[in-house]
Parts: sequence; structure tokens; C-alpha cells
Amino acid sequence: MTRYAFAERLALAHQMERVGPDAPTLCGEWTVRELLAHLLLRERRPDAAVGILIKRFGARTEHVQRDISAGDFAALLAALRRPPWWSPVSNVLLDELTNLTEMFVHHEDVRRAQAGWAPRELSHGLEAALFTRVRAWARLALRRYPATVRIETPGFGSVKAGTASPDVLTLSGPPGELLLFLFGRQAHARAELSGPPEAAERLRRARLGI
Repeated sequence: MTRYAFAERLALAHQMERVGPDAPTLCGEWTVRELLAHLLLRERRPDAAVGILIKRFGARTEHVQRDISAGDFAALLAALRRPPWWSPVSNVLLDELTNLTEMFVHHEDVRRAQAGWAPRELSHGLEAALFTRVRAWARLALRRYPATVRIETPGFGSVKAGTASPDVLTLSGPPGELLLFLFGRQAHARAELSGPPEAAERLRRARLGI
């Protein structure tokens, strides 16, 4: 089986190394160093990672993440390139399921925060794998959205999400761009959104992702 998640991991580490620890990302105010610390905490510190999803544990998560980020940048990159076999999110049996979206989106978070970025040409296989994530995530992310959203990508198919509504929006583009849009990177995704202007603008500004 092709390991797209691992390939994206290595490409992300290379991109982080190229731009340096203090470069910006699309993750709010996080620098590359802080994003790197987040990734390492997620897969190496399950005792502290719970705060990523559950806010009342967030203070401990932030404390541990700060400790990780204070480490040597080269050593942190080396750790990212070698995920632990025992990790609940990075072991070889679950890596593709749990990390493809994570590594792809954060790779683009680093790339697209830099001046002069351009979209990558992705392989058909990677695009197909990403569209499976689009299908699953769209239904979850838009399950309460007050409009019907048709998500389409040439050559891969379509999926309908949102709620039953007179407002029908169409979101189209390559799978990778759709995934970025649905993970809250609407302003940086090369995806087209058409439909009633008010409903479309509401979706462009919606808080999506996790």
C-alpha cells in the first residue's frame, strides 16, 4: 500500500527545515517551531494530547507543547521524520488513516504562509486518497450548516453535505483544495464556491476544521 501519509510527513519536515523555525504558518500565530511541537506532542505525548480536543485540559497541553518547542530544532525535525512505532496515531497500521489529512493540511499550512507559494501538482493516487477524506470530513464538518452543499471534483466524484435548505451551494476544485477549504483554510484554498451570495459568504467565513 502506498504510504501517502509518510511521504507528506517527510515533505512537511523538509519544508519546515527550508523555511526555518521562525517562519509563519496558517495556524493562527504559530510559527513553524510551534506547529512542529504540536505535531510531536500529538503523536508522542498521548497523556497531554487530550487537550487538543477537550478544552478543559488545554492548559496542560499548552505547557507540554511549550516545553517541546524549546528543544533543538534539528532534533525536533529528526523526531518528526521518525514517528514512534508505539504511537496510537502514528503506528504503521493506523498511519494512513490518522495522519494523511494531518500531514497534508499542515504541509500546506507551512507552504501557503510563505510569499510566492504556488499549488503543487499532486499524483492521481494522492488526490484519490485525499478525496476519501473529503467525503468523510464534509459530512461531519457541515452536518449542521444551514444550507445544502454539493462538493464536486472532476474525475473523482461528488458528495452532498449540510442540511436540507432552499439554499444550495456548489463547492468545486481538486481534492486537496477541497480538503483545505473544509479544514478552515477557505481564504487560502483554490476552490470555487457558487450559489446564493449570502449563503456562500457565510460558508467562506464559517469556522471549519478542528
